[in-house]
Amino acid sequence: MAITLRSSISFIGRVDSNSHKTSDDLPVSMTTLSIADGYNYKAASSCRRLRAVNSSRREVVQRREEGPELLHSLPAAAPHGGGGAAASGVPVYVMLPLDTVSPEGRLQRTRALAASLAALRSAGAEGVMVDVWWGLVERAGPGQYDWGAYEELVRMVDRHGLKLQMVMSFHQCGGNVGDNCRIPLPPWVHEEISRNPDIVYTDRSGRRNPEYISLACDTLPVLRGRTPVQVYSDYMRSFRDRFGGFLGGVIAEIQVGMGPCGELRYPSYPETNGTWRFPGIGEFQCYDKYMKASLRAAGIAAGHEEWGREGPHDAGHYNQFPEDTGFFRREGTWTSDYGRFFLEWYSGQLLEHGDRVLAAAEAVFLGTGTKLSAKVAGIHWHYRTRSHAAELTAGYYNTRNRDGYLPIARMMAKRGAVLNFTCMEMKDEQQPGHAGCSPELLVQQVKQATAAAGAELAGENALERYDEAAYAQVVATSKAAGLSAFTYLRLNKNLFEGENWRHFVGFVKSMREGGRKKGLPKSDTTRSELYVGFITSANKKPELEAAS
Repeated sequence: MAITLRSSISFIGRVDSNSHKTSDDLPVSMTTLSIADGYNYKAASSCRRLRAVNSSRREVVQRREEGPELLHSLPAAAPHGGGGAAASGVPVYVMLPLDTVSPEGRLQRTRALAASLAALRSAGAEGVMVDVWWGLVERAGPGQYDWGAYEELVRMVDRHGLKLQMVMSFHQCGGNVGDNCRIPLPPWVHEEISRNPDIVYTDRSGRRNPEYISLACDTLPVLRGRTPVQVYSDYMRSFRDRFGGFLGGVIAEIQVGMGPCGELRYPSYPETNGTWRFPGIGEFQCYDKYMKASLRAAGIAAGHEEWGREGPHDAGHYNQFPEDTGFFRREGTWTSDYGRFFLEWYSGQLLEHGDRVLAAAEAVFLGTGTKLSAKVAGIHWHYRTRSHAAELTAGYYNTRNRDGYLPIARMMAKRGAVLNFTCMEMKDEQQPGHAGCSPELLVQQVKQATAAAGAELAGENALERYDEAAYAQVVATSKAAGLSAFTYLRLNKNLFEGENWRHFVGFVKSMREGGRKKGLPKSDTTRSELYVGFITSANKKPELEAAS
């Protein structure tokens, strides 16, 4: 028998109720998943409904609510679902679309989502990751939380036998790499920003960045009588109270957002309005009045009041190269006493912020059985220069002579948090030569830092990749680094297309088996493997129906 998943595979496009086409007017194509199981699942592109039928297509089988349905032979699942990765393997999660929950607080595209979850389960994925947007949940007002859509999602994921990584996303969506929708901070927070623009990060030219509240405000009651850390704590506590029955089970991990893109960093390379372009060095973000006050106090404490008057005057602009600046060039200001003072203060503020927010999360989720994690950006451009300028502007004091990731890993280890790192799929040889990139050396350094600190390391890919070379690089990296988990970016229509899906399934299998198996065969007459065939034109529909 065969399981057939047939759809327009537009899992992220909105549907026009009049034409039944996706918003991006994608051509209709179909993906077939053949699994040795005895049922057929169909997600018809015309009505996008998920049906379960027997092999003769006469009897409709309803999914039981009391537990997940086994789609094909898998290792025993852990309680509350999950693929149950082998002890020697690495569990794979898949990021859901950024707009899984609508601006009105509704779970979107539920039928397509259910079909996608069924496919991921059949492929052996451990689960999915979703952003739990502050801007959506607390949009109605301070302390008014709307968890309805996320509860619906949790129950859906549980029914499919998968697990969840849920991200406490205290940042804005929009303005960075991969952001395909806009989800601002809560409206009432924007009212406070309008009254006091200094509560968001500011660059030397006075540009305000509304992606995330400035860390210099962490302990100041700037959000209607509460500090940002108190607001984050209340939000997480409400989440814990609502989802307590799922924590440690279907909700396997809470990732705590601590900056733009959910990463522990400054917004030093924003893409909004073309402000920054790869591989620019970025700019320091220390010019709101609260950051400047902190810098002044640090200068006085160091016995150099003049050092605390402002940030470096010779650090250049967003799109310059290190050698174009006085600060970042080979023997630039970064090597001076003042440069070391400033960088220690700037990176130290970021570390303290991460520790404060993780301490709040630890207090909320302690004893729930759910892992905590936090994300660090993979800033690999200009890594081969002495100053590592792009890392410095982001807050990572990592240079030719100083390890900037060991202090971060130690802070994570202290709070029992997994360090989640990106760019696991990248190879040095694939990067442009003029950018001084080395993602491989960067990943190796982070691996060594987490090992020295006694912290767990998890990974993500930085860019959408579907090729075998990228998957092979992740597998090799995971074996060398001993990853505790890997989260794949991202669930969309491209993932389910022909060879892309076959490569992904082989990748998941290889990760689960500790990298011993390189992939799946193109065909499988014994039906012991998952076979993916791709049909590119609608006129092949009769053959598909006959096969099913």
